[in-house]
Amino acid sequence: MNVRPRRSVLYMPGSNVRALEKAKTLSVDGIILDLEDSVAPEAKEDARQKVTDAVKTGGFGKREVFIRVNSVDTPWHADDLAAAAHAEPDAILVPKVSSPDTLELIGRRLLDMGTQHKTRVWAMIETPLAIFNVLRIAAAASDSETRLSGFVMGTNDLAKDTRARLVPGRAPMLTWLSMCVAAARIYGVDILDGVYNDIGNADGFVSECAQGVELGFDGKTLIHPSQIELCNKAFSPSQAEIEQARKMIVAFDLPENKGKGVVSIDGRMVERLHADMARRTVAIAEAIAQHD
Repeated sequence: MNVRPRRSVLYMPGSNVRALEKAKTLSVDGIILDLEDSVAPEAKEDARQKVTDAVKTGGFGKREVFIRVNSVDTPWHADDLAAAAHAEPDAILVPKVSSPDTLELIGRRLLDMGTQHKTRVWAMIETPLAIFNVLRIAAAASDSETRLSGFVMGTNDLAKDTRARLVPGRAPMLTWLSMCVAAARIYGVDILDGVYNDIGNADGFVSECAQGVELGFDGKTLIHPSQIELCNKAFSPSQAEIEQARKMIVAFDLPENKGKGVVSIDGRMVERLHADMARRTVAIAEAIAQHD
C-alpha cells in the first residue's frame, strides 16, 4: 500500500525568504508556499519569483511542497499558475474552489503548458457553495486531467462567509467538515483539516487535532512551527494501534482464515474490513518512520 504521511502541512508566506529557507529544516510533512492570503497585493509579483526560485532550487527533502496560487477571479491567478507549473512543485493548491468547473479549467491550462503530471492539484474548500458542491468537486478526481489529489479545509474563510463562530469543539462546522471528509473518501482524495488560530493555546490545539483525527482527516494545516510536533503526534498511529493492527493482519493471513470474513482475536470478533483498515495503519506508520 503506497501512502504518504500528511500529518502536518505548514503555511509559509511566499514573500519571506528566511521563512522559505527555514521550511527546509522543519519536521513537517508538507509546506504550503503561499502567494495568497499571507502576501500583500503590492508584494505578489516579488513573492511569486521568490517561491518559484525556492522550489526550483530544491532542498526540501522528503517534505511535500505545495504552491498556493491566488484564486481564479484575481488578476494574479494566471501568472501564478504559469509560474507554479514551470517550477513543478508536488502540488498546486487552488483557493476558493466552489465548483468542478474551476478544476477542469486549471487542468486544461496545465495540460496546455505541458506541466509534468507529477504536479498535482489540491482544492481549498472554503466557501458555502463549495460545501453544497463538495461531492461534485471530489468527483473531478475521476477525470485524470484535473489532477485533483486532495482537499484543504479553509475554516477561517468558511467562518467569515457563513458568520459561524470559531468556537472550541467547532459545533457550527462539524456537519460541513464531515461532509467534506465523506466526499473525499468516496473519490479517493486526501483531506487536510483547517488551521487553528490561537498559537498560544497548546491545549486547545491538541483538542482540535484529536477531533480532526476522530473526524477522519489525514492531517492538519498549520500556521506556526510551534504546532508541528503536537500535530505530528496526534496524527501518527500509537504504538499500541500499530501492534494491534499487525496482530489483525497476521490473523487474517493465516491459511485457515483466508476465506473467513470474521475471526476471533483476543476474545473479540474482528471483521475483514478491520484488517483492511489495519493494513493502512501499518502502511502509514512505516511511511512516517521512513519520513522522520
